[in-house]
Amino acid sequence: MAELDVQIVASDHAVWQGKANEITARTVEGAVGILPGHTPMLALLGEGEVVIKSVESGTVKAHASGGFFSVDDDDKVTIVADDADLTTEA
Repeated sequence: MAELDVQIVASDHAVWQGKANEITARTVEGAVGILPGHTPMLALLGEGEVVIKSVESGTVKAHASGGFFSVDDDDKVTIVADDADLTTEA
């Protein structure tokens, strides 16, 4: 089964990195959901919750604001936020 390779970083620290089946986040244009095989995209990150369905550790949540959200054609998702921190991890 295909997986997403996810990396979330803030301006001054790494927040989370790992494999995921699904990600949802808020962009300045609204919420976006990403599954493996998603078309490449680049969006401005809005303030809100990033929810990651991690392959290894269940649901991971982070609060992020500002920055950008990138999806590459090889299922690599990079979120570079002005500010971001984990809120919960199940």
